[in-house]
Amino acid sequence: LATGPRQNNSIFYEIRTYDVKPSKMKEFLEVLSKYFHLRTAHSELVGFWSAELGAMNKVVHIWKYDDFAHRKAVRHALANDKDWQGKFLSAVLPMIEKQHNEIAYLVPWCQLGKPPKEGGIYEWVTFQMKPGGPALWGEAFQAAINAHINTGYAKLIGVFHTEYGLLNTVHVIWWNESPDHRAAGRHSAHEDARVVAAVRESVRFLESQQNMLLIPVECSPLK
Repeated sequence: LATGPRQNNSIFYEIRTYDVKPSKMKEFLEVLSKYFHLRTAHSELVGFWSAELGAMNKVVHIWKYDDFAHRKAVRHALANDKDWQGKFLSAVLPMIEKQHNEIAYLVPWCQLGKPPKEGGIYEWVTFQMKPGGPALWGEAFQAAINAHINTGYAKLIGVFHTEYGLLNTVHVIWWNESPDHRAAGRHSAHEDARVVAAVRESVRFLESQQNMLLIPVECSPLK
């Protein structure tokens, strides 16, 4: 099955999702705030969020790597970093119920964006597309995303297509000023004929979708 084109370099992103024990979420975030600089000393953190709606007691973080050799070197360094292992990892591992990771690339028509200001909220939308990759559904999906961008109610942060993990998965990250601003924008978009037409074409290739409203944690570069 064709996977279609992707960016013209070896950069990829690791998306890590942790389910935290409900009774430990506050403590987890406290340890994160105190010691996470030990992790970011090794590689670039794109963003780190906790779920507010659509999931509970879940955190999502994205790491950027130059290539797979870079990731291997970072993981080796972390395994030998006594401060990281002793002060952070040994403290938070008992608080985590489940871990999941994916390797993804930015789609070639998207650059990683930044919010216009701090203090908003992020919407993380996961689309499970039909098998076949972007060669099958890429153009229709891009048209649907662009139709939403053109409404102007939300800022696109990134569109990621999985390479390892559940294939034909696309994660789209949007920024909004507030949940109410997002709700008003969605209402207007649903009445926009251009959005409706683009979505009708794209959903022909859609298996399922789900979304989360995310709040950036203190250490997140994207706030």
